[in-house]
Amino acid sequence: MILKAVFNKEKEVMKMEHGRFIVIVLDSYGVGYMDDVLEVRPRDFGANTCKHIIDKVPYLKLENLEKLGLMNALGENYGEMKMNPEAVFGKAKLMHHGGDTFLGHQEIMGTRPVKPLIAPFSHYIDKVYEELIKEGYKVEKIGDNIQYLWVNDCVAVADNLETDLGQVYNVTTTFQKISFEEELKIGEIVRKVVEVERVIVFGGTEATIESIKAAKEEKEGKYVGINAPKSKVYEKGYMVRHLGYGINPETQVPTILGKNNIPVVLVGKVADIVFNDKGKSFLNLVDTSRIFDITLEEMDKLEKGFIAVNIQETDLAGHAENPERYAQILKLSDGYIGKIMEKMNENDILVVTADHGNDPTIGHSQHTRENVPILIYRKGLKAVNIGHRETMSDIGATVADYFKVEMPENGKSFLGKLE
Repeated sequence: MILKAVFNKEKEVMKMEHGRFIVIVLDSYGVGYMDDVLEVRPRDFGANTCKHIIDKVPYLKLENLEKLGLMNALGENYGEMKMNPEAVFGKAKLMHHGGDTFLGHQEIMGTRPVKPLIAPFSHYIDKVYEELIKEGYKVEKIGDNIQYLWVNDCVAVADNLETDLGQVYNVTTTFQKISFEEELKIGEIVRKVVEVERVIVFGGTEATIESIKAAKEEKEGKYVGINAPKSKVYEKGYMVRHLGYGINPETQVPTILGKNNIPVVLVGKVADIVFNDKGKSFLNLVDTSRIFDITLEEMDKLEKGFIAVNIQETDLAGHAENPERYAQILKLSDGYIGKIMEKMNENDILVVTADHGNDPTIGHSQHTRENVPILIYRKGLKAVNIGHRETMSDIGATVADYFKVEMPENGKSFLGKLE
């Protein structure tokens, strides 16, 4: 009888190892400002993306997220949605400085964040100018007091105005004038020179030289950039690549899983910003329905593996300070999350989370430093609170623990609470 019990336990573990672990990041869907905002980001005091969208769209009902424990993570019943006593849930602090999509996803994948260099693009403009000239590009400095670079008559290199000022630089273009591949070459030169945490290279086919130049804005007397939503780059033919600084993929979950021959599928913005050389990456995707359709298709192809998905349109609605649009994307996502849950078997685990906040009602168009929900679904598992985690890396650590591979450099697994 004892031997039979041991055998059954070993069989159960083996079955768990051969399931699918799915992480869906509803980009920017925070559940309340972090305790340190008055110290590090006072403009975010009072932010609560989840709650304030309901304030603006009081009829919003997200049935699947409610079932998963969204209101439990929020900490109260609100609007049309209630806490679920059977939910498996928690929430996490941001360990990375500020509130950033790139750093947030690196943290989720198991990177221990370090505080990036913070400097306006003006700090590097001369060095970038000289390097681009040396590489044979035509380069102009545009502006009077604060300048940005205009390369080959169609590419702007400037501060990013949508995230923490001084941490990210943008390379913005219209694909009516240059290919994405050629723009990437410019972005890689910028990346080689600067030491801020990210250079974002992107453009669209609807944007024009005129719309890009007209979207120029200045902030705080020392930052100048192209307002991405106003530039029309997102409207049609959008493509993007995020070039990071100081990230070691060898210590992250996708690389660790790949080395252990475990399939890894990244879909949406996570594929643009997380290294996945041995896995499958679906790049340059923004449309929410398309991203979820691919996810469902990939689930059908996998019996075992890791799938990570980013839904970016929530974040774009936050930047546009449009809670109604945000609610529409949440409603669409909620329906697809239900379809994913229906496809899951007893060995699979689903985690729905975020990477920061982006409260569209807070009075600015940047990300907000908020705690993020960790909503978990596993068939038959009920009423578990995994607590308030110190870092989003706990998700990556749990993925590694689930597949019984080497741990990433950061995070503590909560898998034991899910068994």
